[in-house]
Formats: sequence, C-alpha cells, structure tokens
Amino acid sequence: MTSSAAPGPAATVPSGSRRSRITALGHHQPSQVLTNDDLAGMVETSDEWIRRRTGIVTRRIAREETVTDLAAAAAEKALAQSGTDPADIGQVIVATCSAQDRSPAIAAQVAGRTGITGAIAFDLNNACAGFTTALATADHTLRAGAARHALVIGAEKMSDLTDWTDRSTCVLLGDGAGAAVLSAVDEPSSGGGGGIGVGPVVWGTDPSRGSAVRLQDAWQPRFAQDGQTVFRWATTVLPALLRETCERAGITPAELGGVVTHQANLRIIELLVDKLDCPQAVVARDVADSGNTSAASIPIAMSKLVERGDLPSGVPVLLFAFGGGLSWAGQIVTAP
Repeated sequence: MTSSAAPGPAATVPSGSRRSRITALGHHQPSQVLTNDDLAGMVETSDEWIRRRTGIVTRRIAREETVTDLAAAAAEKALAQSGTDPADIGQVIVATCSAQDRSPAIAAQVAGRTGITGAIAFDLNNACAGFTTALATADHTLRAGAARHALVIGAEKMSDLTDWTDRSTCVLLGDGAGAAVLSAVDEPSSGGGGGIGVGPVVWGTDPSRGSAVRLQDAWQPRFAQDGQTVFRWATTVLPALLRETCERAGITPAELGGVVTHQANLRIIELLVDKLDCPQAVVARDVADSGNTSAASIPIAMSKLVERGDLPSGVPVLLFAFGGGLSWAGQIVTAP
C-alpha cells in the first residue's frame, strides 16, 4: 500500500548542541477600536474607573474575523519578515483558548493558508500562558532535531467569550494575534547575552487556584475570574519565578534588555517589574492599547516593540505569562 501523504518539510539535522532562536515576529489586530467611553455606554463604568484599576484605554474587537483569520494574518507577516520558505516549516503551533473550531485545528488551517505542507500542526490551550508554553514546546522540538523551523502563534478572539453585561471583565478583553518564527541554530549557547536564543523554560500549574480564571458554561463559554485572587497571586508568587527564569538562562535581571509579561493588567505589570529590579529593560505596556488578549498578548507586545525599534536586536528579553490553571510559563529569548 503506497502512501499519499503530502511531502514533508526540508530534512532535519542531528540535534547535537543545537538550540533555537526567534528569527522574526509579526502581529495583527482588528481595525475596530473599542474605547473606555464606548464601554461606558454599554455598562455602568467610566474611563476613569477602567484606567485606575487596569491601565487599559482601548482594545481591538474583531467583528467578522475569526481566530483563524487573525492567526493567519500574523503568521504571514512573521514568515515574510523571516524570509523562511513555508515549505521549510516543520511545526506549527497555535496557542488559543477562544477558538470555536475543534477540528481541523487552527494551526492546520493556518498552515493551509500560508503554504506550509507536511508540518506537524496542532493547537495548544494553556489560556494566557499559551504562547510561552508553545514557544517552549517548539524550542524543545527544534533542539531534538525533529524540525529546523517552527511557527508559533498566539491568537485569540476574546470578544466571543466576553459577558458584555459584566463590567469587571468586559473592560479587560481584546482580540488579536502575534506570531514568531523559530529557527534551529547549530552552534552552542554562550550562556548569556546574545547567545541565549530561546532559554530554558520555567513553567508549572497551581491547580488549587484553578477556578480563579475560567471559561464557564461549556455550551456558550464566558470568561470569568476572581480578580483579587489573581492579583494577589501574581504579585506575590510570580516575582520569584521571574527571577528563576533569569537564573536558568544564566543572567541577572539587571542584564535584561526587555521585559514582556502577559498583558493582563498594567498594575500587575508595574509591580512585577518593580520587584524584578531591571532598570535598563524596555518594558511592554501594550495592555493600555490592546487590553488583555490572552495567549496573543506577549507576541503582539513584543512584535510592536521590535517593529518600532524600541527593542534592539540581540538583547536578552524576559517573556513570562500566567493565566487560567493557574498556569505560568516563561523564558529568556534573544530579540530578533
């Protein structure tokens, strides 16, 4: 019996001392902007109330675009920026918790739209920590020699999961996608600075707080969270994990050139950065413009920093995400 499978990507190479690095980034956000004043006309809230508690000013909302549309648009930009032939991509991972499609996976649909054939393509749901979890998964794949290039995407249409009558959550959420192309590098890491590539992951889950962030009602899921629980947990537990992430990569927080945490709440971001003590780092604060885009927030924020030239190529950047589970995942990467 002969196989009719599509041809695979370019041949892989032995792993040896291989590591991976981000070669390009891309992002896409819907054109419709939803302001705090717009929300004040929908629920009992105000621009001042939202800014003071979250730091959010605007967010983007997708009316017609699907999660696949958002993901594919970001992927096309990252691929074009990297110059990588789609035929050479060996793995596609889409991190999302808002996709309505169960099968085929969003990743498989993106592969089809971008001309990627033969790659392993699957979706990964680790809520807001999804992109950094997927980045580590792709890094491990490339280090093992199972692929030479990977495409990692965080894509969310959180507006589909929003309860627009709940002012505690509807003011937070936005839509969008960010993508990264990872490529294998055959020389060994120098253990710091520009030699990091994608550093060791620090990840885990605390199931005892699993109900703090959730999608409730399986037939028509709606985002819900215990905001104070998440805030206390993030600002007390995570600082040590951020420092551990730096230690695993062999650098100190003072050496960081950038910090891109999950864009959940500006107050959380600022407290984490203050406790980390990284005075030279460029800090992503995209939550003010984009809201909480869950798994898409880190790649969108980092892509914007690189696009604007705010994040110099080669500097070590701390990526760290946290969310439902309660789960977390983070690593040091070298800015492309």
